[in-house]
Order: sequence, then structure tokens, then C-alpha cells
Amino acid sequence: MSNWLALSLAFLLLADADIPRVNSLRPPAYPSPSFPSDEEIPLFPNASASSDNAQSQSNSSPPAKNATLQENSKLALIRYVSGEFAKAIKPLPAGKEGFHVSVGKPLETEMLDRAVATRGPAVNTGDSVQITKLEFRDHQIIVDLNGGGRGKRRWRDHLQIGLGGGGYPPMQSSSTQDQGPPGMQPGMGSTIFLEFNKPLPDITPDELKQLLSPFLNFSKERSAAVQWFDTLPPEMKKAIQDRRPVVGMDREELVAAIGKPDHKVRERDSDGNDIEDWIYGQPPSKTVFVRFMGEHVTSIKQFPQ
Repeated sequence: MSNWLALSLAFLLLADADIPRVNSLRPPAYPSPSFPSDEEIPLFPNASASSDNAQSQSNSSPPAKNATLQENSKLALIRYVSGEFAKAIKPLPAGKEGFHVSVGKPLETEMLDRAVATRGPAVNTGDSVQITKLEFRDHQIIVDLNGGGRGKRRWRDHLQIGLGGGGYPPMQSSSTQDQGPPGMQPGMGSTIFLEFNKPLPDITPDELKQLLSPFLNFSKERSAAVQWFDTLPPEMKKAIQDRRPVVGMDREELVAAIGKPDHKVRERDSDGNDIEDWIYGQPPSKTVFVRFMGEHVTSIKQFPQ
């Protein structure tokens, strides 16, 4: 009996001695980190280092861009793209259908050639063209060239006046189209429809020109904005560069200097003159009142002083 117990104990000791050797051949499921013997082990993570790292990353990243087209961006597009001159790279079709471009997709040249062949070219390769209007819709930017292909009527073209009771036929005003720039009548040019298939993104004038680059080359044409600016008297140039309104400005010069107003008020003064006040700001905050009499600024007032 004692021999049996001795043999059992010996077997258990041998089996227990083998277990560590077997486990040492397997990699641990969660390896424990090793630390140098000459360094202290911190009890808590280095919060200051991680926060500094996060701050440096946030400082180095560019500011987030607005997701949708902002009002000030629309104003910049109108100021720096509408009115610009370019050379046509491709022919563009006439007619109100214009040509539709899916932004972000390759240009469908076969569709363009078919549209030009079907409706005739309003713009030929090498022609000098001018962007005469920009229109912003939910998912579209509409670009009219040389008066556009759509044509526009005045509101009174749709007005019918019925003289009831006398048997007279309804009277309709004559069809008179709005006049565009000299030599560029509405409906005689071409129109490009930029289709985004999503709300319009916040883009810059250069980005819009890049979207139009398959059709138009702006690089060798002098900017219309620069041409107009060069024609201004020195005092108006300086006021626009300083971003300040001055008496004698017309509406275009005022917009170039300080942008579009928050509000407009039209009325008549005691002498019966038509006046128009452009209001920048909102009382009681700093507010600037710019008064037009006719075509030019006659007074500028700021409240509070």
C-alpha cells in the first residue's frame, strides 16, 4: 500500500512539472508589456501629452469648409465670374435646352456633338464669349454665355387685360425682351447647366471656372472685373480697396466696396424725390445707412456714432 501511494505521488509531481513546459511553448493570449528596469512605470497615462498631441493635430488640420453654398460665396461668384470673358474650347448649342453637365463625371462629348448638330452652334470653337448671367438653384448652377439660350421676357409680356362687357378682345402687351450687353441679346447665346445632384456646395470663383474649363479657357482673357476697375477714378478705386462707402458711388461701386445690404427701403422725400436707403447691420448694433438719390450715393450715416 505504501509503495502504491509513493508511485501515485511521484506520477503527480512529474505531471505537474510538465505543465509549465507545455505552456511555455504557446504564446500568451494577452502578452504582458515589458518595461526597462531603469525607468519608472507611470500609474496614470500622460494626459498632458495626449492633449498636446490632439491640439497640435487640430491646429494643423485645415478649417472645415461649409457644406452648402453660402450667400457671401454667391456674391463672390457673381462679382468675379459673371461678366468674365473667355475663349470657347468647344462649340456649344443654341436653344433653351442648353447643355447639361453632371459635375464629377466625364464630359459626354457625343451628347454635346449631337446637341450642336441638332440645334446648331450658338458658340463655335475659338469664339470670344462672355458669361452674362449666373443663376443658382437647389442642385444647379446655370451659366448663360453671350446672353444665354433661354431668352427672358418682361413680366408684362404675360399680362392680359380683359375689358369685360364690351366684347373687346383681351389686350396683350408687345413681346419685348430684356436687353443684355451690347450685341448680346437674350436667347441668342448658349447656356450650360451644371448639375450637382445634391445641394450646391460652397465653391469659390476659381473652382467654378475650373468646372467650366472643358468648355472655356479663361487664362488668356483679361478679367472683366479688372477692366471695369481700371475705368474708375482714383478716389473710387481707393475707397473700394479700403472697403468703405463714399458719397458719389453708384450701386455697382458700393457693392464692390462693402457688398450687398441687409435691407433696402424705397420712399419719397418731402420734395417728391425718389430715394433709396441701403441698410447694413441691425439696430441697436452698429448700423450704416447709405442713401441713394437717383443713381448715386448722397449721404452716409452710421449709428451709433
